[in-house]
Amino acid sequence: MHVVIFEASRWHYFAPLSLSRPLFTMASGMTTLLQKQIRHLRPTRLTLWVRPELEQFCRERVAPRIDIPVSVNTPLDDEPAMLVNGRMAHFEPIEHPPHESVMLDEDDVIRLAYVHSPGLSPDDARNRSERWLKFMELPHMPAQGRLVESIADLVHWNDESLIEDFAHLRKASAPKSAGPYHLVNESEVWLGEGVKLSAGCVLDASKGPVMIEDGASIGFNAVIQGPCFIGTHAIVQPLTHVRPGTSIGMMSKVGGEISMSIILGFSNKAHEGYLGHSYVGKWVNLGAGTTTSNLKNTYGTLDLKTSKRMLSSGWRFLGSFFGDHAKTSIQSRFMSGSYVGFGAMVGGSTIAPRVTPSLSFWTDRGMEPYRIDKAIEVAQRVFGRRDRPWTPIDEQMMHYVADTAPGFE
Repeated sequence: MHVVIFEASRWHYFAPLSLSRPLFTMASGMTTLLQKQIRHLRPTRLTLWVRPELEQFCRERVAPRIDIPVSVNTPLDDEPAMLVNGRMAHFEPIEHPPHESVMLDEDDVIRLAYVHSPGLSPDDARNRSERWLKFMELPHMPAQGRLVESIADLVHWNDESLIEDFAHLRKASAPKSAGPYHLVNESEVWLGEGVKLSAGCVLDASKGPVMIEDGASIGFNAVIQGPCFIGTHAIVQPLTHVRPGTSIGMMSKVGGEISMSIILGFSNKAHEGYLGHSYVGKWVNLGAGTTTSNLKNTYGTLDLKTSKRMLSSGWRFLGSFFGDHAKTSIQSRFMSGSYVGFGAMVGGSTIAPRVTPSLSFWTDRGMEPYRIDKAIEVAQRVFGRRDRPWTPIDEQMMHYVADTAPGFE
């Protein structure tokens, strides 16, 4: 079956993370929304509909990792297609409808539609054209899957996502040789090749699986509680406490206490400090002692806020959201629901603002713009520290965010 994954018009609800990546590539569990969609929809070919500015990113960074034919931003042809909202989170197989039909969310957002509509294009989905809105009149199919409304949903569903990913692991765990460490519920502990477990560390899978990929290192007396995922060549510092519902991306370095949070690849939270119910982008550095609050004193639900928009999360626990390349100084403190934009720098001595826009620098002097040429220079230096090449796509993305973020923040 031909499956089309589309971003549609609400991608900016997931800023700052969605500023620099297609919405369907947001991480969930040990994979992404897209990988789960492919797993449960079982397409024979795939089309990705994204913002025009991310088209080349998808061609170079996303499509080559998919093992079926993939096209980007091509209109529908004569073959019927399953249109799937990029915000769909799948935790079980989806039943394919036998005829044209649509699955709608409560506010008439298309979750999924099976259509025969040659010539339908990404612009129709993005702009909700008249042709797109006609799909509302198709027969309605029963609701399946979940529609992610905000980054907070991805954080709160991460424990379920981890358990579902563990159930679909195709590769057996590497042997668990005896050592001066402790494995709880060993059958639910999955180790990749070359994982280093230091003396005194505890991998506790009593409440969910612990998955540690190739080359990762767990420090002395660290405690890892499942469900949890540690990515390739990630480093967990000695005495770190990684609590349930946490995903740590490849080559990241973490320390202190982390709970129910998602940290993407190449990011550092290497020192003491608490990170709870938060989402951290790539190439982020959180200075020593950086701490996030994740609960209001009133125990009420929390809002997601930018300078131009307030979105109710519906959740009582909510930490902070850090865009790619964000950085904090030592002892930085964040209130619940804080927003730290792409490339933002937080360096004040008091509690940080609820919103630090992308490419801004906040200090005790107030908020100042962070020059794009300086941001690129720093990013290139950071890439070099990890032996990663700086490519035209990376530079194009920096300029795209600089141009786009002010419209949403």
